Amino acid sequence: MVKKILAVMARTMVLYCFVSTTVAAGEFESCISRLQTEATARGYQGKFIKLLGDVRYLPKVIELDRHQPEFSETFASYLSKRVTDFHVSNGRKLLIDHQELLAKLAKKYGIPAHYLLAFWGLETNYGRYKGKMPVLDSLATLACDQRRSEFFTAELFAALKMLDTFGIGVGDMQGSWAGAVGHTQFMPSVYLAYAVDGDGDQRINLWRSSADALTSAANYLNKIGWQKHLPWGKEVILPSDFSYQDAGLETWRAKSYWGKTGVKTTQGLPITASGTEFDLNTAIIVPAGHKGPAFMVYENFNVIMRWNRSIFYAITVGYLADRISGGGILVNFPVENSSRLSRVNVELLQQRLADRGYVVGKIDGIIGPSTRKAIRQFQLKHGHIADGYPNAELFKILKIGLD
Repeated sequence: MVKKILAVMARTMVLYCFVSTTVAAGEFESCISRLQTEATARGYQGKFIKLLGDVRYLPKVIELDRHQPEFSETFASYLSKRVTDFHVSNGRKLLIDHQELLAKLAKKYGIPAHYLLAFWGLETNYGRYKGKMPVLDSLATLACDQRRSEFFTAELFAALKMLDTFGIGVGDMQGSWAGAVGHTQFMPSVYLAYAVDGDGDQRINLWRSSADALTSAANYLNKIGWQKHLPWGKEVILPSDFSYQDAGLETWRAKSYWGKTGVKTTQGLPITASGTEFDLNTAIIVPAGHKGPAFMVYENFNVIMRWNRSIFYAITVGYLADRISGGGILVNFPVENSSRLSRVNVELLQQRLADRGYVVGKIDGIIGPSTRKAIRQFQLKHGHIADGYPNAELFKILKIGLD
């Protein structure tokens, strides 16, 4: 009974700390006043200062920020919801419908058509849902929140510049809860830097023109380092004695290295390559732990993650692209065998590991590289497979140790 009470108290304390990091609605006005002062210092005048004064605080935005699916859903749930028969069949249809434009983009920017369609499908279901949140309200709410205030303040000012640069009406500035807009969900800073006219009407509008959006996506991926002759990755089969300490985006090796360790293709063939392909940098990732699928990823995987810093997201883009281009389903499709992780639970996990001397990085409810490394170290110490995956067994051990 004492252990249960302590467990509840610990969870309550974490939850309290978590909630207390959000800005109270009563503090919002003073924050906006500071933003107006900063806007004036940046050279914004008149209508822009008034626009800032008219923004509203949206509690729902903070709630959604704290429950991002990339960091709370299981991989099985995340993938199965986003690579459906609908996504695949519509992607293949659009591949034909837009073949002329997509061929031009592949030639000019080096981005294969099926990848552009995968981003489009994943971001807005091919334009079916571009978001209906007022962008200025969303960004102002997040700019006044402690968690990522600096980032969203910069995006708020970028959104104001968008209004001025592209002649977009305030009423048209609608998007996701985080301020991403258009068919391909560009953040305002990305819109300003990489959006281009794709339909030749001398205007750039990523809400109304799918051609503008696809061309802008191709331009963006090209500029941030996409290598046109390189895949994103592929599913592989790991040997029974695979050293899971080597899994993760912190460990990159030549493709030949993994072949020598016994990593095989999904057909059971040794990992081989011709010419210089052996020298390509690759990494092994296991997003659902050692019982789930394994992937060998290439440097284009990191480019996808510059769009969205989530391993789940990047794998899903690559997998959907493969399916659109005719590829089959995963050989070892992830099975839903664990519960969704709340941010509070992850923060508690991080705190318990930190209390035991493990370096988890920032206690933020997100399982990043440092937290995964700490989990691996903890698993090794307890004689478990060190895949860095926060399974039920790990939580059970840590909860037992709450006293």
